[in-house]
Amino acid sequence: MRKQIAAANWKMNLTMEQGIELVENILSENIQLKDDQEVIFAIPFPYLLAVKDPIKTSRNYFIAAQNCYFQKSGAYTGEVSAEMLSSVGANYVIIGHSERREYFNENHQMLSAKINLCLENNLKPIFCCGEPLSIREANEQNSFVENQLKESLFHLSAEHLKGFVIAYEPIWAIGTGKTASSAQAQEMHAHIRNVMANKYNSEVADSISILYGGSVKANNAAEIFGEKDVDGGLVGGAALNAAEFITIIKSLK
Repeated sequence: MRKQIAAANWKMNLTMEQGIELVENILSENIQLKDDQEVIFAIPFPYLLAVKDPIKTSRNYFIAAQNCYFQKSGAYTGEVSAEMLSSVGANYVIIGHSERREYFNENHQMLSAKINLCLENNLKPIFCCGEPLSIREANEQNSFVENQLKESLFHLSAEHLKGFVIAYEPIWAIGTGKTASSAQAQEMHAHIRNVMANKYNSEVADSISILYGGSVKANNAAEIFGEKDVDGGLVGGAALNAAEFITIIKSLK
C-alpha cells in the first residue's frame, strides 16, 4: 500500500521559535497516523535539528530539507550537500520545486544529479513536476510533465522507484489562490502513474506516492485527496497555520 502523505513546505518563512511552536501545536493534536500515513515538515536548513527533536517520539513524522546541491562536496560556499543532510538525520529532500527551477535556473541534468546523491545518502527525494499556465492553456501539460519525468527520473532502476514520491504542482496554482479542480488533479496524477507504468511496470507505478501541490487548504484537501491517484499534498501557505495543517493531515485517505 503506497504512502498517503501530508508534507508541509515552509519555504523561507518563520523564525526557529515560530517553527518549533508551530510543530508543537500540530503535535499537541495527538493525531494517530495509520501505518500508511506520513507527515513531513520540509523546513529551512537551520531548523532541521531543532524540529527533528520534538517529532522524534511521534510515529510517522519526518523532516525534509527543501533542497540540496548537485555536487557531492567541494568549494561551493553557501551550498548544502546530500551527505550533510543525511548526517543531521533528514529523511526527505524536495527536488526540483518550481521556484528552484524558475529562480535558480535548475535544469533536468542538475535535478537528476541531485536525485542520485540523495539516493546514495539514504535520503528520499520528493520530486516536483508541473506546468506553467501557458502550457496548460495550450493543452500541452501531459507531454510537458512527461518530459520532466523522463529527463530526471528515467535513468533510475525500478528498485529505486518503488515507494518513490512525486509531487505534481501546477505552477499556475502555486500561491495564486487558484487550485486545479479535483478532476484536473486526478487526471494529471493518473497520467503520471501511467507514464511510470509504461516505463517500468504497474507494480512500481502503483507504489509511487503522487502528491498534489497547488494552493491546498483545509477547505479543499479532503476533496482533492479523495481522488484515486492523489496520495496527499505538498502544502505551502496553509502549512504555516497549525489549525489548517491539522485539518489537512486529517484529510488523508
